[in-house]
Amino acid sequence: MNDTVAIASTADLSQFFTNMIGTLAVILVIAAFIGGSEHLAKFFGSGKSNWKYAVFFGVLGGLFGIYGTMSGLELNGAIISVRDIGPMFAGFSGGPLGGLIAGVIAGTHRFFVYFLGSNNSLSAQTVTYACVAATICIGVLCGLLSLKIHEKLKKPWLALITGVVMEVFHLSLVLLVGWLFNNFSAALGIVKTIVLPFILVNAIGFTLMIAMISYIEKQRAITLERSRLKTELEIATTIQRSLLPPITETYPGRHEIGLAASMDPAKEVGGDFYDVFFVDKDRLAFVVADVSGKGIPAALFMATSKTTIQNCVRDVPSLAEAAATANESLCSNNSADMFVTAWIGVLDLPTGALTFVCAGHNPPVRISDGKPTFLKIRSGFVFGGMSGVKYREHTIDLKRGDRLFLYTDGVTEAENRGHELFGEERLLACLEQDAGKTPDEILSDVKTAIAAHVDGCEQFDDITMLCISFPGTEP
Repeated sequence: MNDTVAIASTADLSQFFTNMIGTLAVILVIAAFIGGSEHLAKFFGSGKSNWKYAVFFGVLGGLFGIYGTMSGLELNGAIISVRDIGPMFAGFSGGPLGGLIAGVIAGTHRFFVYFLGSNNSLSAQTVTYACVAATICIGVLCGLLSLKIHEKLKKPWLALITGVVMEVFHLSLVLLVGWLFNNFSAALGIVKTIVLPFILVNAIGFTLMIAMISYIEKQRAITLERSRLKTELEIATTIQRSLLPPITETYPGRHEIGLAASMDPAKEVGGDFYDVFFVDKDRLAFVVADVSGKGIPAALFMATSKTTIQNCVRDVPSLAEAAATANESLCSNNSADMFVTAWIGVLDLPTGALTFVCAGHNPPVRISDGKPTFLKIRSGFVFGGMSGVKYREHTIDLKRGDRLFLYTDGVTEAENRGHELFGEERLLACLEQDAGKTPDEILSDVKTAIAAHVDGCEQFDDITMLCISFPGTEP
């Protein structure tokens, strides 16, 4: 008996390795396909502790065990296979119940293979009983381990050790049953022959399966998180748009003024904003501002800045004092150290007198008598950057037919493929051609000019524009 085993050990060791690895590869591919199925994920939802989940993976692990047995190689009544991978996989994924189901299915199949087979020797009987018991126990043990240390089992070194321990337990059970059946020498001979490929392939296979499952779970979690963030960003975009005043034919509803505005964030949400509101029945205030940064933080600070500036302009009679008050308010609750540039104007509709304050913002363009010029003054400091700042207000008179174009730096700093900025000169050239046009037409022409300049390059900064014509229509 020992001589036969020795010959088998020399001749079949390479075949054992090759056959077991091939079977394992098929199981891994199937497991990856099923584990990555979106339909399966939707069926179980987010809960992995329900009985359906355990039963599914128990049955799946049992089928893996049956396939492992059927594709295994026989040696003196023993079937050398990767059967244990199925119950170990089911135990890890479905807990003790899943491991038990897989173990019973695979173990029962293994018993019927012996019962219906032609080899009914004492050696075959010994190994069969041991394998059936080991297969069931391994499924349950892996399930119990998964309950206690599921996340830790995802570590490759711990998964490998677990696989080795389970296969050592399996082979030890073969020796124990062989001793109980007074057939220890035959059991020992089989164990000596298969110990290396049996332990290595099953342990490494279990490790690879755990790594694969963990990777799929991680990718699915990332996908779900991205989907959640996308949904939240879409909601944030809608909310941010709702914060901006609607510029329509009925708003602001005065024939003395014509308005058009647009805000195109570089990301889903941005830090730029514009605002238009009445200070009293004859004075219309308008703001264009740019918050430092982009994305959600800038959008949150944008909402705070817009509300703060509007409240201060409405409540404080002097525009310079209103700007100083807004700055103090933004500085006092600015743990994120963000700031905002702003250009604030208050237009007296009956007279055309425009009072304005600039807080570190780009100078607007005044189009008067068909000629565009920058309304450059000495700018004040940005809002939120430093407390105690004083601001100076300035006043000019708008004439009939004048237009005022306000914008953020996303306009002049739009880059083409050669990193050339759109710049102030191109902006002036564009606006010079727009003399006599409506605010909507002016904004459309500027957007077209920017698009032609960047030539498909990615937008890196928010682009916001506001255009005012005085008067809007004939009184």
